Amino acid sequence: MTQPVVIGIGGFSSEVGKTTLLCELLRAFPDCEAIKTTRGHYRSCGKDPHACCVSHLLGAEPLVRSGRAETYEQGKDTGRYWDAGAVNVHWVIATDDQLDKGIQQAITRVKAPAVFVEGNSFAEFVNPDCMFMVKSAGDTQIKKSAKKIVARATPIYVTNIYDELPEVISRVERIFTRRRDGIAENGSGIDK
Repeated sequence: MTQPVVIGIGGFSSEVGKTTLLCELLRAFPDCEAIKTTRGHYRSCGKDPHACCVSHLLGAEPLVRSGRAETYEQGKDTGRYWDAGAVNVHWVIATDDQLDKGIQQAITRVKAPAVFVEGNSFAEFVNPDCMFMVKSAGDTQIKKSAKKIVARATPIYVTNIYDELPEVISRVERIFTRRRDGIAENGSGIDK
């Protein structure tokens, strides 16, 4: 099978609507899968080891969970993907050094023709067909992971996401049509 179309959903900062946009895209394209990336650490944040939600899952290799039984939790991002209609969900749990290998493993598990990936950091290792960046209208901050990829992003997507949703859906439809028809992407591989 050829590599699926990869559509990234990143954000300038946290809590700007990345998951909401991804879920709206899953509703618009119900035959797609989703990938959530979680970068963990070995208590380097100084928090109580039990307070870090994924530190106990980290090991020598990245952890990739797939399927409803391993990824569905109501109210969490992966649960929201399922509720929005994803045909499969993959959750990559990795340290910074493991993220490349973890995202590659998750993409090889994708059976659908396309996958939506939430997060910024994965785009350092995968050249997505399209990368949307979500930004809150009043937000002046940009996190480090966003700075690394913002120049490669398709549009700067300002919330209220529902105002921009028709254009986002149209861009994704064009990408799917080009792939289906065998039309080459631009030089960078990212739709502009």
